[in-house]
Amino acid sequence: MTRLVVGLGNPGPQYEWTPHNVGFHALDELARRSKLIFEAPAVLGAAMAGIPCLLARDTRRDALLVKPMTFMNLSGTAVAPLARTLGVPPEQILAVFDDLDLPVGALRIRPHGGSGGHNGVRSMVQMLGSDHFPRLRIGVGRPRTDAARHVLTQLTGDARIHAEITVAHAADFLEAWVGEPESLEKLMTRFHSRWKDLGPEGG
Repeated sequence: MTRLVVGLGNPGPQYEWTPHNVGFHALDELARRSKLIFEAPAVLGAAMAGIPCLLARDTRRDALLVKPMTFMNLSGTAVAPLARTLGVPPEQILAVFDDLDLPVGALRIRPHGGSGGHNGVRSMVQMLGSDHFPRLRIGVGRPRTDAARHVLTQLTGDARIHAEITVAHAADFLEAWVGEPESLEKLMTRFHSRWKDLGPEGG
């Protein structure tokens, strides 16, 4: 059965390598490793035309990498019609996104749950009609002042380097999830144990 890996972020160069876009960059890294190219959804057929997203097809592992082009708070309006058209249940949709409540560089997997205040996840829950989809949370830390400014400010210097390292670790898990027969619980045990030894900043 086809699996969807959904990276959450905002389209446009001004949002590149902001904390809010680490989900996009995790998918970019996975696509790079697998030599996949993001394309308009119409490449999958006329029924997909008009769904606001970019897709990279991994035919070898029967997976689709999905980047909604809707801006963060409307992510579900891209994910839900894609899932319905392809007949993909929520349990086979993995969301990857930034999390203010995790320290910078931390990575956590959850099998399901609420939005945690994340607008992109909230939109997915609302449009899918379910919160029973797995998710990979990438810690970006909570600032003392303006959270919105924090997640939309481009990372530079050491912060950018640490983000790239964390994104690479995230892509390791995504690669395993789409390519291995292990249960999510086994993958959670394996990767949480591995990430525990990374230390602050993801490595």
